[in-house]
Amino acid sequence: MLQAKSFLSRLGEAIEQGQKREMVIARNGCFAAKLVPIDTALSGKRIGVAKGLFVMPDSIDAHNNAVARLFMVGVQP
Repeated sequence: MLQAKSFLSRLGEAIEQGQKREMVIARNGCFAAKLVPIDTALSGKRIGVAKGLFVMPDSIDAHNNAVARLFMVGVQP
């Protein structure tokens, strides 16, 4: 673990450049962590993915105050 901490930037660089596929880090002879690359295919746009799949009722906000009060039980203003 100490050695990995000392060389973390080098280890990360080796993973980024594809020199290593994964690295296992151990502490006192026991596996503690695995360093692997993040999948480069990041997901696309997430906001609005359900747009058009359902209709939101006009009354969606009708009970907001009542729900907020339920969360505030025992809280002094």
